[in-house]
Amino acid sequence: MTAPDPGRNVAYRRFRFPVDRDLGHADGLAAGPDGLVPEATAGRLTHTDPHSGATAEYAAGSWTSPVVPVGFAAAELVPSWTADTPPGCWLRVDLRGWAAGAPTTGWYELGRWAADDGAVHRSSVPGQSDDRGRVAADTLRLTGATATGWQVRVTLLRPADHPTDSTRPVLRTVGVVASADPAPDPGRPATPDAGTTGAEPTGAWGRVLDVPRYAQRLHAAGETRWGGGGDSWCSPTCVSMVLDFWGAGPTPERYAWVDPPGPRPAVVHAARHCYDHAYAGAGNWPFNTAYAATHGVDAFVTRLRSLTEAERFVAAGIPLVISTAFTAGQVPGLDYDTRGHLVVLAGFTADGDPVLNDPYAPDDERVRRTVPRAPFEVAWQAGGGGITYVLRPESVPLPPAPTQPNW
Repeated sequence: MTAPDPGRNVAYRRFRFPVDRDLGHADGLAAGPDGLVPEATAGRLTHTDPHSGATAEYAAGSWTSPVVPVGFAAAELVPSWTADTPPGCWLRVDLRGWAAGAPTTGWYELGRWAADDGAVHRSSVPGQSDDRGRVAADTLRLTGATATGWQVRVTLLRPADHPTDSTRPVLRTVGVVASADPAPDPGRPATPDAGTTGAEPTGAWGRVLDVPRYAQRLHAAGETRWGGGGDSWCSPTCVSMVLDFWGAGPTPERYAWVDPPGPRPAVVHAARHCYDHAYAGAGNWPFNTAYAATHGVDAFVTRLRSLTEAERFVAAGIPLVISTAFTAGQVPGLDYDTRGHLVVLAGFTADGDPVLNDPYAPDDERVRRTVPRAPFEVAWQAGGGGITYVLRPESVPLPPAPTQPNW
């Protein structure tokens, strides 16, 4: 194994289907042209949706990954996936930790997901906590267990009365980002990244991508379902900005149901289709990337270690959606408190300061903000754990990954 990059331990691994099917164990799933699909031998599962009380029988097949070693003791695991779930179909994602050749936790359920909200109510699964770990919506936090590796299991479900050759769910990719907690190091500066001095230039300084500007607060007086409306729709608003940057946003036919249409019906549509009915918000990280992927882009959740890593994406022409947390005044130019807020990193000034599309603005014009590099990086790394959504067409290459790959 190669030595990890300096700084925080973060490792991401993804499986793509159908090519990676035989790396793990498939039970009731076959290789289709675009991914894994349920086959005729799929088993049966009866499920009651706790949010509606409706009970239905499904044909269910699963794929379990091999054990993926990460080379360090992980503190958190976050999955993400891309899939198609036609009406009536859905999927379930489970995770467990491994170390020294054996599982060190049981299976934890990290989500019940569907592209629409007909068959099941898309949701995380609360109440999962034991002496090994606990689930916080989209994240498995390892508390009493040591895990130097992980396994993921994805179950695809379709109504049992559907003919085998009818419309069925497709699993395209599944991945997990494993991370250690940042370790305070008195020998390093207080900020995670003091800039690129002495590093190879990334080509991102002075480059700002033309990401459209959408203000979530335009919706404050409108639709309040799916997480409360304007003041809480930062994540789907950011995803909508980046989808439209790529020309991949939903067509008017897809959001024609929004009535009245309000200032930007595509954002209301995104909030509804990212909404987590258990956590009662539209900010579930993998639900947002899974929604984005239904529009034909590649999408996943990872953690980046620094703005220098983020520069590689901007230099490649890829804007990022990143998670932050800060108090008013901590980051000059961001004069409000937040325990968790998503913004789009659109680029950098010639001096290396981040240029953001911050949706928490009263109108579209004031979405664009430039903030000082050092305090903003603390808000992202210490406040948001470096969480990042990567959304891009498959035709746009990712930048070369670091030695310890986190994309």
